Amino acid sequence: MPVTVGHDTAKTRKTLKVGDQTVAYYSIAAAEAAGLGDFSKLPAALRVVLENMLRFEDGKTVSTDDIKAFSEWADKGGKNPREIAYRPARVLMQDFTGVPAVVDLAAMRDGIKALGGDPQQINPLNPVDLVIDHSVMIDEFGNPRAFQMNVDREYERNMERYQFLKWGQGAFNNFRVVPPGTGICHQVNLEYLAQTVWTDKDQNGEEVAYPDTLVGTDSHTTMVNGAAVLGWGVGGIEAEAAMLGQPISMLIPEVVGFELTGKMVEGTTGTDLVLKVVEMLREKGVVGKFVEFYGAGLDTLPLADRATIANMAPEYGATCGFFPIDGETLRYLRQTGRDEERIALVEAYAKENGFWRGDDYAPIYTDTLHLDMNTIVPAISGPKRPQDYVALTDAKSAFTREMKETFKRPMDKEVPVAGEDYTLSSGDVVIASITSCTNTSNPYVMIGAGLVARKAAALGLDRKPWVKTSLAPGSQVVSHYLEAAGLQEDLDKIGFNLVGYGCTTCIGNSGPIQKELSEAIAEGDLVATSVLSGNRNFEGRISPDVRANYLASPPLVVAYALAGTMDIDLANDPIAQTPDGKDVYLKDIWPTQQEIAELVEKTVTREAFIEKYADVFKGDEKWQEVETSAGETYDWPPQSTYVQNPPYFQGMGREPGTITNIEGAKVLALLGDMVTTDHISPAGSFKDTTPAGQYLTERQVPVREFNSYGSRRGNHEVMMRGTFANIRIKNEMLDGVEGGYTKGPDGNQTSIFEAAMAHQANGTPLVVFGGEQYGAGSSRDWAAKGTALLGVKAVIAESFERIHRSNLVGMGVIPFEFTGGDSRKSLGLTGQETVSISGLDTIEPLQEVPCTITMADGSEKTIQLKCRIDTAIEIEYIEHGGVLHYVLRNLAKAA
Repeated sequence: MPVTVGHDTAKTRKTLKVGDQTVAYYSIAAAEAAGLGDFSKLPAALRVVLENMLRFEDGKTVSTDDIKAFSEWADKGGKNPREIAYRPARVLMQDFTGVPAVVDLAAMRDGIKALGGDPQQINPLNPVDLVIDHSVMIDEFGNPRAFQMNVDREYERNMERYQFLKWGQGAFNNFRVVPPGTGICHQVNLEYLAQTVWTDKDQNGEEVAYPDTLVGTDSHTTMVNGAAVLGWGVGGIEAEAAMLGQPISMLIPEVVGFELTGKMVEGTTGTDLVLKVVEMLREKGVVGKFVEFYGAGLDTLPLADRATIANMAPEYGATCGFFPIDGETLRYLRQTGRDEERIALVEAYAKENGFWRGDDYAPIYTDTLHLDMNTIVPAISGPKRPQDYVALTDAKSAFTREMKETFKRPMDKEVPVAGEDYTLSSGDVVIASITSCTNTSNPYVMIGAGLVARKAAALGLDRKPWVKTSLAPGSQVVSHYLEAAGLQEDLDKIGFNLVGYGCTTCIGNSGPIQKELSEAIAEGDLVATSVLSGNRNFEGRISPDVRANYLASPPLVVAYALAGTMDIDLANDPIAQTPDGKDVYLKDIWPTQQEIAELVEKTVTREAFIEKYADVFKGDEKWQEVETSAGETYDWPPQSTYVQNPPYFQGMGREPGTITNIEGAKVLALLGDMVTTDHISPAGSFKDTTPAGQYLTERQVPVREFNSYGSRRGNHEVMMRGTFANIRIKNEMLDGVEGGYTKGPDGNQTSIFEAAMAHQANGTPLVVFGGEQYGAGSSRDWAAKGTALLGVKAVIAESFERIHRSNLVGMGVIPFEFTGGDSRKSLGLTGQETVSISGLDTIEPLQEVPCTITMADGSEKTIQLKCRIDTAIEIEYIEHGGVLHYVLRNLAKAA
């Protein structure tokens, strides 16, 4: 967003000369000199937010008192939850979340036109980059044709979406699209888009330098924190509001300091480190907080490892996992091809404005914890959550325990596979995927995986025949250095051929496994497993055939593909045999850190990054041939099953309504702990027997063309039907039933969608009950949009994850938390209750309100709920019916 000088900012605006560059900047030291407070002990992550306040101080949305509050934060030991208005510099999107965001913007153009406004008022004011990375699916694998065949199928499936995005690129200002086959948005952001220190011209034409900041419509936007860029994930709804000039309302966060000491030991990887960090921080409890990493350990921690840790911030629950600027930041910027002028500016600005991590860096933190990296051991996590840390030496026994206690299935059952000379058992690995920005951005673990493949191939080893193997890097640079090192050839030999540049398995686009394997798994009710180098392993996410999912480093993914099972002590048992019958152990094929470092130094070059990103927005011939319409409003194709005009703004008046009490609401779902946004709005494939499948079948879409929920997020009809439709979700209103089912108004079991529509037809409001960490996981706004469109007025849970709570408010759904030790279990809820919540007509932020629950037998219980409308502006959002309605009405009034 172009810098606009507020009325009080002159006293903090200074000039910095770097070589031939002269830039203005907003000085934290000058703010101290002006008597606004002592900011010397603020963590770097919070100094970024403070600079934002200095730059946008206008006496209205940002006041002098807001700035002084940061000094008070330090005085109070790292706590001062004051509401502030924060404006990020830019917005990052991927296509699964980006398509519905552009759909909303297109619908808003129609909406503002209906209110008498100008469609051109709906234009991003901030730079927006959308990277198409979530669409490629692994249909073909394990052969040289895999990449091209998967790309061809991607275009066949997604042409309507790509035509729509191309229209958006032409119709909206400040909106760029990175075409398919380029890479994953977070890796492209880290390697190319991010600048660490951003520059722009103000209204007087003067160049201003300030910290690079962003929000993204994907929870792993935090990856760029590794390069000292403050960014985090928000729902598409909140991102759209930010694009249109609406500041992000937030409370000054607590900042937990995570001290790293020591250094990584031989045989361990950055993935092993991050899995331990996730376990520790999830146990600590950092939801809604910033985490900043500091300590002597950073001196030996490459930025690639920092980015891996930062990427996983959603998994440990933090808003961000920030690393301050230091010499390693500059080294990485230089290696990845940033301009020398920019690098010089980053160093000078960081040192001048107090963002530099030097020997004297010793800020105040709200709380701290410590990890000695000498203690890190090889590890995996699973089978259902990223925080379920398992040391590799304990992996076999942990899996055996999971089989007994969680899955309640025998280990020794063997099922023949039709047409094959082997049997399948529970624990067999049917998917092994090197995937995701989390790890493919890290050349140390990627080169490590290639060396494991080289040593294995030299011994005559191969993947087990039931393992679907794949390599999906997050950028083309990865292929460049793997090929330069000769390692891609070795990976190919054991089945890890290139399948595409995108999220693939990590987002659930693992594609089908062999039909006979799927049938054997179903016949034996087996617990098939996957091992992936991703960041998410939630139930039902990776594949409908897989129940246990494990996160691991890329070298361990290769090792598990060779072993073919989780029922093995990979650290000590033979993982395979050579063709002449000799046992091969993990230590026989594991590379040394020196071997890895030498190849990284030789093949990961500045020139490779410059070459691969030279035409990043151009795309291949297929992208260039995509034809689209023109015009400032979108000509919605009525026959499209991918893109439809959503109903949010239809019939909307110029004035908002009022918040009303909830009376006589019925329960749509009664859910447990850690219900993720994957449970609420799955991204993967679906069958023709589901409500979404029936909708498409009625429109003559063959099953082969169903694609995925994620790819159809531009069509609200599909997405409503997919809400709460994860195949592993458990509605406690039903006994022992998995999937998107509930009881309808007549008391009979039916789909969530059909029950919701029946209640809507009766004019009955709905509520959903949940447990702890409701809405964990991805930032997907459809988890809130679908909830709202089903007629849910309130979600009542024990606790909420940050992004989903914000998304619910953004869609006009009110989140509530139990108080006083109450829960769905302590109250004995069955889902047959009627719920009324009062006090909403006079609601204040974080107010407690009475809730009367009428039981099935007619008795009543009245409890207190904490309303999680957290700020004053969020009350206005609810009054308007959502944040986009609020923005749209304000723009129409300003016309």
